[in-house]
Amino acid sequence: MSGQIDSAEKESNPLLKIFATPFETPPFHEIRHEHYVPAFKKAIQMALGEIDEITSQKSRPGFKNTIEALSHAGERLARVSEIFFNLNHAETDEKMQQIAREVSPLVTDYYNDILFNKKLFERVKQVYHDRDSLQLNAEQRMLLDKTWKSFARNGAALPEEKKKRIREISRELSQLSLKFSDNILAETNNWFLHITDEADLAGLPQSAVDAAAHAAKDKNLKGWVITLDAPSFMPFMRYSDKRELREKVYMAYTTRCYKGNEFDNTEILLKIANLRLERANLLGYPSHADFVLEETMAKSANTVNSFLKELANASLPVARKELSEVQEFAANKGFDNKIEAWDWSYFAEKIRQEKFDFDEELTRPWFRLEKVTEGIFELTNRLWGLTYKINKDIPVYHPDVSVYEVYDEDGKFISLLYLDFFPRPGKSAGAWMTGFREQYRKNGEDIRPQISIVCNFSKPTDTRPSLLTFNEFTTFLHEFGHALHGIMSDVTYSDLSGTSVYRDFVELPSQIMENWAVERDFLNLFALHYETGEPITAEMVEKIIATRNFHAAYATVRQLSFGLTDMAWHSITKPADTKPEEFERTAMQPVRLFRWIEGTMMSAAFSHIFAGGYAAGYYGYKWAEVLDADAFQAFKENGIFDKNTAQKFRQYILSKGGSEHPMDLYKKFRGQEPTIDAMLERDGLKKK
Repeated sequence: MSGQIDSAEKESNPLLKIFATPFETPPFHEIRHEHYVPAFKKAIQMALGEIDEITSQKSRPGFKNTIEALSHAGERLARVSEIFFNLNHAETDEKMQQIAREVSPLVTDYYNDILFNKKLFERVKQVYHDRDSLQLNAEQRMLLDKTWKSFARNGAALPEEKKKRIREISRELSQLSLKFSDNILAETNNWFLHITDEADLAGLPQSAVDAAAHAAKDKNLKGWVITLDAPSFMPFMRYSDKRELREKVYMAYTTRCYKGNEFDNTEILLKIANLRLERANLLGYPSHADFVLEETMAKSANTVNSFLKELANASLPVARKELSEVQEFAANKGFDNKIEAWDWSYFAEKIRQEKFDFDEELTRPWFRLEKVTEGIFELTNRLWGLTYKINKDIPVYHPDVSVYEVYDEDGKFISLLYLDFFPRPGKSAGAWMTGFREQYRKNGEDIRPQISIVCNFSKPTDTRPSLLTFNEFTTFLHEFGHALHGIMSDVTYSDLSGTSVYRDFVELPSQIMENWAVERDFLNLFALHYETGEPITAEMVEKIIATRNFHAAYATVRQLSFGLTDMAWHSITKPADTKPEEFERTAMQPVRLFRWIEGTMMSAAFSHIFAGGYAAGYYGYKWAEVLDADAFQAFKENGIFDKNTAQKFRQYILSKGGSEHPMDLYKKFRGQEPTIDAMLERDGLKKK
């Protein structure tokens, strides 16, 4: 059979073997750079052989011999891809990036070979035609619908010349997105502020000073180093008394990949936007947004734009008032300039400290990373009975990574969980959840998932353990919610597993977890001072709760500016030929709070939409806030540790993946469709 691996290749390439590791986890200790390209090529060959087996059948196309068989085809390729592309974000180097540029077109071609396989399309079309007579269950119907749409919406019925052009576009887009991401990583890693005068550290908390000293030591420099990684960049912008240095760091951050150098993304983002438009037009859609949003809860660009406008109407007046208050506060402190973007965090923090006697930096002692991890584990134990056991025998791709076995309430193994917390040169910025294997069932066996959380938290220093800010703690909760979506998946087909859901639904499990961050009864479980062991004080908890909505309108407007920019780039109906900086300025204008700074452009480093999966989908973060605020009301009504509510959330949301329509699932959990009211009330934006 063409899908088999010959013994010589098996022997020499660990990616092509059955993994002889605990739980068949990736054998990172055996994998070398030179293994990837041959593994991809062989896995693609195997997968195409499996497709040939489907199309060469003489029997009438049916669900099992066509749709289900197609779902299982390419399992080895999926495994190799999950390992390689995850590492290319979490532990990359120049060689890995070069390999990515070589294998991405191969993978793209493979998926196009499936999409444009006439015999396969005819079989899928026949099954779809017969669907009402096949007695399919809800998940089977969803898989059939998703499979049919993957062909019908993506050009399977197009003339050959159009198919050829779509192939070309897909290949080019895969390369451009990789280059876009590589450029951001390079720009982030290449820039740093070297401080040699201790006076330039004025205002910085000791934790930021220690981290800067540690960063300098890593670079074999004397003094202190500020980088563009979030744990360094954000405290500097918030606390540094040196305005000229805040401006310098801000400009470095907001001009990433927009400096006219080898890492400039200007032309790349234009090409990506225009190629997406061309592909959408070939497929019969006016814009890329129209194409994408057809398969979302929102369904259309009009719905999304109306939603963003409704939020802007509610938040923009309040945000402008917040900005005026910050300007007035600064003036009273002797600041005689207009508040600029690099001043906002600094003076906003001063107001928060004065108004609430609260400095977020002072939350760190109670959020030691190890105790936070234990606390989140305990929360999931109280809600769902989950337990975690570290396994040091499972291979990892970096010494910082730890792996846990996850068990259900009845002691049944349900998942592995990889935790990777700290910044390093080979890791992309931000925080995300991913997986090295999805959950699915095959031949009666429930294949359990291997889930990973990757973050960029403050590293331990020579004098202190890793202590999180309250915001970092909330980020951890967010990503853990995504992880639970994967861990608790209970479906038959990997295509519908875990986070394989509509883009504007995927953030519900993550964002609902953030609500526990301000719950006193939860914080009391684990928030112990790292030096004294004393529980977090009632006063500190009250301050965290009191400041929860501090400048919530500004935060909403900031998110809306990103959402509007995303929608603008992907709503074009003719090729963009304007300067991207001007295009972005126009897109953000309806919610602009600060003057525009010439030479800055967020789009050039907007990896979510140009190198990630959020094109025409960034609004989904705010959309999901509507869902999570409404959903958490059920916990507030019944108790934040209520097992019955948690079980319903698991039954209808976490375990179902994409096996049913998300609104149907939500209504089964909540009993009704969500409204925007709970979110506006939570954020303090609801009119009295």
